[in-house]
Amino acid sequence: MELLDRFLNYVRIHTTSDEESTTRPSTKIQLVLAKLLKKELIGLGLKDACIEDGVVYAHLKSNCDSDKKIGFIAHMDTSPEASGENVNPQIINNYNGEDITLKNGTTIPTADFPRLKELKGQTLITTDGNTLLGADDKAGVAEIMSMLEEIITNNIPHHNISIAFTPDEEIGSGADGFNLKLFDADFAYTVDGGKYDEFSCENFNAAKAVIEIKGIGIHPGEAKDKMVNAVRIAAEFDTLLPEGKRPEYTDGYDGFNHLISIEGEEVHSKMTYIIRAFDMNEFNELKESFMKVKNKLLKKYPKAIIDIKITDQYSNMKNIIDNHKEVVDLAIDAMKEENVTPIISPIRGGTDGARLTFMGLPTPNMPTGGYNYHGIREYASLDEMIKCRNYLINIAKK
Repeated sequence: MELLDRFLNYVRIHTTSDEESTTRPSTKIQLVLAKLLKKELIGLGLKDACIEDGVVYAHLKSNCDSDKKIGFIAHMDTSPEASGENVNPQIINNYNGEDITLKNGTTIPTADFPRLKELKGQTLITTDGNTLLGADDKAGVAEIMSMLEEIITNNIPHHNISIAFTPDEEIGSGADGFNLKLFDADFAYTVDGGKYDEFSCENFNAAKAVIEIKGIGIHPGEAKDKMVNAVRIAAEFDTLLPEGKRPEYTDGYDGFNHLISIEGEEVHSKMTYIIRAFDMNEFNELKESFMKVKNKLLKKYPKAIIDIKITDQYSNMKNIIDNHKEVVDLAIDAMKEENVTPIISPIRGGTDGARLTFMGLPTPNMPTGGYNYHGIREYASLDEMIKCRNYLINIAKK
């Protein structure tokens, strides 16, 4: 099956995860893709393919004298930040390098997304403008499956290969219950990045902050000196956090706090943030800024109740990956073999690899050729996806 056909098949399957769910996977719909992948893996000859705790595992034994065990991982779920249901992918052949207008009239302007101009002449995949595409991370899933097919079909000499497709990466629980013994690899790569020449072996330190505010409700006609409006306090809370530390003002190694939801009414409101920083000192400062705002607001509104719960999610893998030079060198050499000069850049997002690295499995991140994740302007370059697939073959081969 061609790489493009695999990708199109996978993105049409609804797999959005749900942060409010208490089940694993968080949504049963993810198992539809999991079962399909298990069937396809068995069809390729990986007869031990199985699903455990929502994760698809499979192994391809070495066909040469290698005892090295290399893993490849991608996640099946898509972000709940935009709809992933009824994805209708559109193919743009020989892209002209100009603004893209999607079927519903939404545009992807080159002025806002200058990378597009560099993709002139390539084959792009977008949506119709009503959903995200799901290249994050079904591009990675398709590339791993295509890698396996190429290796098996062409009898390419290869090391032992371990495969895993995880659920719920987008809500930070992709590595929950990951069975390292069943996966059985010396090291691994998540295939969950973006631009084809970027390789990542460091990521954000990450935390989630939930703020609950309780006010005092009373008839507005009699509210003077009595009412404490929780919604207004919530709005004020956000304005008091460092404005320059919002995602829209940061890049590179900058950290940020990101308000992802706010809800409530006069007597109760709830806000949810994510906090991200590469540097641990900045990470702690960002978390401390929430407590400073709380204290300031309690002085202004002494009758309010403000509760903040900050939960660490994952840590920067860099300090561990730095001690596993072979894992980095192997990826860089694989990219150079495709006449690509790798750019080693930080992941400004999450990855299963961060948590797996701290669980004892060094797992840096490979690119996929996808862009503008988590929104309706998401797109992927087929030309870059093929390059990314070839990197995996180069890593796996003996």
